[in-house]
Amino acid sequence: MHVAELPPREGERALWPDWAPSRLVEAYRASGVSAPWRHQVEAAQAVHDGAHTVLATSTGSGKSLAAWLPALTAVLAAPAPTGSVASIRRRASVLYLSPTKALAADQASALHALLAAGGLDRDVRVTTCDGDTPPNERDWARAHADVVLSNPDFLHFTLLPGHERWSRFLRGLTHVVLDECHAYRGVLGAHVALVLRRLLRIAAHLGATPVVVAASATAGEPGETLARLIGVRAEDVVAVTRSTAPQGRRHVALWEPPPVDAPDGEDWALEAPGGTPANDGYPASPGWASSPGSPSDAAWARGGDPSDRTTDDAPPGPHPVDARSSPREPTRSGEPTPSSAPTPSGAPQDVVRRSALRETTDLLADLVLADRRTLAFVRSRAGVESVATETARTLARRTGGGLDALSSLAADDVVDPVPTLEAGGSVAVAAYRGGYLPEERRVLERALREGRLGALATTNALELGIDVSGLDAVLMAGWPGTRVSFWQQTGRAGRAGADGVAVLVAGANPLDTYLVHHPEAIFDEAVEATTFDPCNPYVLAPHLCAAAAELPLTASDVDLFGLSDDALLVELGQRGLLRRRPGGWYWNFARPESPSRLTDLRGGGAPGVAVVETATGTVLGTVDGGRSDAVVHPGAVYVHQGRTYVVDELTEDAALVHAEVAAHRTAAHAAHHATLLDVRSRAVWGPVTWAYGPVEVTSQVQSYDVRRPPSMAVIGTVPLEMPVRTLPTTGVWWSCPTDVLTAETGIAPGEVPGALHAAEHAAIGVLPLLATCDRWDIGGVSTALHPDTGAPTVIVHDGYPGGAGFAERGFRAAQRWIEATYEAVASCGCHRGCPRCVFSPKCGNGNHPLDKGAALRVLAFLRAVAPSS
Repeated sequence: MHVAELPPREGERALWPDWAPSRLVEAYRASGVSAPWRHQVEAAQAVHDGAHTVLATSTGSGKSLAAWLPALTAVLAAPAPTGSVASIRRRASVLYLSPTKALAADQASALHALLAAGGLDRDVRVTTCDGDTPPNERDWARAHADVVLSNPDFLHFTLLPGHERWSRFLRGLTHVVLDECHAYRGVLGAHVALVLRRLLRIAAHLGATPVVVAASATAGEPGETLARLIGVRAEDVVAVTRSTAPQGRRHVALWEPPPVDAPDGEDWALEAPGGTPANDGYPASPGWASSPGSPSDAAWARGGDPSDRTTDDAPPGPHPVDARSSPREPTRSGEPTPSSAPTPSGAPQDVVRRSALRETTDLLADLVLADRRTLAFVRSRAGVESVATETARTLARRTGGGLDALSSLAADDVVDPVPTLEAGGSVAVAAYRGGYLPEERRVLERALREGRLGALATTNALELGIDVSGLDAVLMAGWPGTRVSFWQQTGRAGRAGADGVAVLVAGANPLDTYLVHHPEAIFDEAVEATTFDPCNPYVLAPHLCAAAAELPLTASDVDLFGLSDDALLVELGQRGLLRRRPGGWYWNFARPESPSRLTDLRGGGAPGVAVVETATGTVLGTVDGGRSDAVVHPGAVYVHQGRTYVVDELTEDAALVHAEVAAHRTAAHAAHHATLLDVRSRAVWGPVTWAYGPVEVTSQVQSYDVRRPPSMAVIGTVPLEMPVRTLPTTGVWWSCPTDVLTAETGIAPGEVPGALHAAEHAAIGVLPLLATCDRWDIGGVSTALHPDTGAPTVIVHDGYPGGAGFAERGFRAAQRWIEATYEAVASCGCHRGCPRCVFSPKCGNGNHPLDKGAALRVLAFLRAVAPSS
């Protein structure tokens, strides 16, 4: 175990700005803010002076005040409405955008409390407006609201297409508050950047020049990020990055679970069945989605030996992944993982360790009994339910059922905590994840803020900046994927200047093991910069169509949208989407579709499936449409706040379930295929063939395991045949005959899978430098014998339906790409691989097998056969 101590920091106060209204200052004082911190005043002053500003300081440093102080000042300075059209047109307004509904609801609650404390709730009218808002409340927001809290999705699908109805609000727009701006990365970041530019364009058309103020606790290059988001020069953005708020002492521990002596016992085995990494917060899972159960459970079915095929590095959330090549059967998600291969850390081999979830469960129970309020971040939704349930059972055993709600349960039953929380009660532990109804999420969020909830097991849905003071500890069951997420989650502990502790519990994969034994890879490295490309034509084209429908596109819009000329507009015109007129480019309103529906900020995933209890008609929650086959197939056990339900029927829009105290759990198995459909471009490097073209990735759930908790031992397998799900995308790949590859590189045939897998990881890690994408935007497949090429093949594909241009850029820059990949691996000083070179934070098979040395020989061979220019 490694423990780092982050020292405490004294706060540095400043005077309230003289331009801040005394009523607003008194409201803050009545809310407990006697004086602002110096960084808050610096940022607020820049915003008040009219500069686009980003505040990138530590979690809990009070970034909200820096945004709301100048924004509410503008609202309060506006003339009181008299009923005349002129006074209404002069009324200032503020738009707040957050990446999650939970964060918007949290900000709305805090804002209402602030205004009420100062008696300003009649002077400033605040409301939330998103996809869950009823029509009558939207009408009120359009007509009366001074502050609207929303999200980019609502902006794209509703507000901007209907901007004429929002003209009263948009005409008075003085500030746009962009919270947690680091969440907008990759394709999602490009989408949000274009939505923001469309917003600013319409505001300017109506005579408004709003100032954009952004906040993030963990943004790399924050000034450049905001500049790219809103389409201005970096020198036009003020970045405030030094926090002057007090910070308590924080201990951050990297914990590797201990070995176990009895692999058949129950102390090691709490792994979530069928758990693929969840991504409940923004950015949401892009593109096609399926949930094959445990990633390592998948098996190939297109000829050849399944152990020769590898698929990984797909986008976050549910994604197609396949079995890694391995000398043994793929490890089930609930089984202990023996470290049969040499570990990068040099740890003992053949060591079976307790699972990260079992260890997290015990630590969480210890913290609850010690009266320490805790968040436990778990990477899968099934894992969240398991941790909450097993923690409750542990507490019940230790206390004799003396704790409330979830901890006072029978052996196979759990009391739903939400009714207790709704009634103002308290509970020891609960679960929080995507798929819960909005009302249920709000109850849990409110209970957490008010201190009525001792502990919460959650996905990354609570990673972003919900203001929860008084949390003592954070547990992380496995590496969250990026240093940005790690520090976001760590920052939940010890808020408001209090001491705190954060513990990363390593999962059973080489990446987690490496980080535990090489803490410098976490503590001595800067957080990742936010990467996205608004000029990507795959993303830009549909937004140009939407913008043309809102207002005709003219020459003055070329720079705003990053266009060097009108070639893309001409192409859209040739496709019949736009029409050129003397006044500019117009949307072709003769078309049947709405231009805002040409793209989805989240990547065009399948519609959600409601989980409905047949006996009562109660909607328990929702499941992502692309994951429904694996999560709520007939016979599946669906867990909701510890209660178990069994699925009777799955339709296109609903899963019908009945309540049943189920002593088992289920985990689906899916077969995956990656088919190279065609070759659009080809290049020959001697014996190596490069190609770019359409790729089809398919997945089909074919069976599910029945598992006995808590060990999750498989007690049976049930055949199942579900519809085939398909991701049509584009990819770039290279292949080489086996005999040539082994002869030229000197690697043995048995080393080929590990060599290609490691080379694939490294190539995916480097491609964002050339294609201006995020690692989570692309996926990869490596195989020692691909059926479509008949040779060892490495494929890198876009993670979005139809492609997003990244694979094409990789093909066109293949020489630079391979050269940069080789340099990245060769220059890394590690011996067997690390996160800097061949480890991937999103590998579908736990970074196994990987052979850095063999990969380096393969990459050197590719460099040698590459054309001279």
